[in-house]
This record gives sequence, structure tokens and C-alpha cells, in this order.
Amino acid sequence: MGKLQDKVAIITGGAGGIGKGMATAFVKEGAKVVIVDLNEETGNEVVKGLQEFVPESTFIQADLTKHEALGDIVKQVADKYGQLDILVNNAHASKMASIEETTQKELDFSFNTGFYPTFYLMQAALPYLKESKGSIINFASGAGINGHANQGSYAAAKEAIRGISRVAANEFGPYGINVNIISPIAKSEGMIQWAEANPEYYERMLSGIPMRRPGEPEEDIGRVAVFLASEDSNYITGQTIMVDGGSIQLR
Repeated sequence: MGKLQDKVAIITGGAGGIGKGMATAFVKEGAKVVIVDLNEETGNEVVKGLQEFVPESTFIQADLTKHEALGDIVKQVADKYGQLDILVNNAHASKMASIEETTQKELDFSFNTGFYPTFYLMQAALPYLKESKGSIINFASGAGINGHANQGSYAAAKEAIRGISRVAANEFGPYGINVNIISPIAKSEGMIQWAEANPEYYERMLSGIPMRRPGEPEEDIGRVAVFLASEDSNYITGQTIMVDGGSIQLR
């Protein structure tokens, strides 16, 4: 019996990177995982791998910027499986620009792909999570916590996610629902491409990580997500968990 045996989880952005790592870690612990992603080809490929562990795992192709349809995704999953235990809001996209050069379009892009889907999916999932006394895992970033240059729209949306997660932790706690936040550094496909294009900057980044390596999406980030989604973390809520090798040490 795995730590997430027979639990039902939604993971947005599950077709690659951290999302794929978490989905893989979840199915290895017995969860029925529904990955939600825009990329249909990759999503179908990834879910085949998940089904080797848990055949009931599925993929839903969706554009998370279509906010009016987000409730339908949650209802579809709950109707199919008869329950919802875990919501992981991982998907987020943004474009780099200085504050001086950031436009409304760039702000809207970051909030529409990150903050608003997180908010509306939490809202839609709440009735089902009340029944299961489930868990929500949202995602922050060192870009917001440390204020990285040229990441204004991304940092703003990520810190908004942290803020609404703390509100949700206080509001949902009486129902037995815990809401936590992971702030990761992970060796995703995007980071690998970036490192190849910017080797000197990548080495400087590594030198700022006490453990001198980026996290592995499944073994490092995924295992922490398993913990936060399992009964082992029932008394932890409203927390930002830095899964970044020690690069940011909150006090």
C-alpha cells in the first residue's frame, strides 16, 4: 500500500518538468492521477507511462486561461472517480522583462496562466475536498521571494499565489483540508535548455545552492509533494516549503 493509495489527484502542467515528476511520484504511491496540460501529444505520451503503475490515470487537454471551463475540469474528474483528494496547481507561464518594460499584456499572461487557474481550481475543488479532507499544493518561486530582476510579472503572480494559499489555509483548515506551497529549483526540460544556452550563468546559480545541484523533478520535488499530499502532513498547512537545495533559507 502506497502513501497515496486510491487517492485521486489533479496535477496541472503535468505533461513535463516538475509536473511530470510529481505525477510519476504520485502513481508510484498508488494515486490515480489526472494530468491537465495544454500539450495534447506530450500529455498522452506521459499518461501512458503513468498507467503502467496505475491504469486509471488519465489526461485532460485544457487551456487553463479559459477560466470559465476550470470548474468543468474538476467536476469531470470528481464524476469519473467519485472523489477528489488532491489538487496540485503547478502550471504557470510568463515572459521575462524589467518592470520598466513590462506591459499589461505580460502581466495578464502571467496571472491568467498562474494565479487565476490556481484560484478558480481551488474554488471549484473545495466542495469535493471537504468530503475527502484533502490537500492542495500550490507553487511559489524564488523569483518572488527574493525579487529576481526581470521577473516582475512572474514574481507578482507567484507571490499572489502564496498570499491566497495562506488565506485558503485559514479558511479551509476547519474542514480538514491542508494548503501548502512548494518553492522549487528543479532540473526541468526548460532549465536544461537554459543551462546549455547560458553555461556561465548556470554555474553561478549552482554556486548559490548549498547542495550544488538542481533538484530532480521526481525524486526531490515529487517526494516532497507526496509528503504534503499524504496523511503524514495532516497537521501542516499554510507553509512555504523551500525545495531548492538551501538556496533560500526563510526565517
